[in-house]
Amino acid sequence: MPATPIALAAFNAAPAGQAEQELRACCSSAAFAARVAAGRPYGDLAGLLAAAEAAAGELAWPDVLEALAAHPRIGERPAGTGREAAWSRQEQSGVEDGLRAALAAGNRDYEARFGHVYLVCATGLDGAELLARLRERLGNDEERERAAVRAELAKITRLRLARLMEGGA
Repeated sequence: MPATPIALAAFNAAPAGQAEQELRACCSSAAFAARVAAGRPYGDLAGLLAAAEAAAGELAWPDVLEALAAHPRIGERPAGTGREAAWSRQEQSGVEDGLRAALAAGNRDYEARFGHVYLVCATGLDGAELLARLRERLGNDEERERAAVRAELAKITRLRLARLMEGGA
């Protein structure tokens, strides 16, 4: 069962290790978690979210890859019982079973081209939209795709961090 979400005041007061653990449910990069935890205390949610967005955007590429390693492929049902797996299942709830095979093929093509999992903020998108975005991004060069990955990682992290601080599961 996922841990109970914490409020901003409790997050600010938590020991560094605990704060970093909570942050890693939002973005599993250790560098991200350390940087955001070190910036405490935050006066409000907007300040925390801005710091998290900046930290995600400034990650070195190996740290981005560390974060990507925790994300399931789009269209796959995430395993596990932790908060991050539950959030992934919720975020990908718009994927219809009929599109899973096409997404699986697209994921294979993407991983062969770029060497890492395809990352997109799936919240609010249906399976057809996710597949269209995947196919579009297959045309990116390496630099453009890295920028897209960073932007998507920041979106996902922001949504998850807001859920964590507001008490959402």
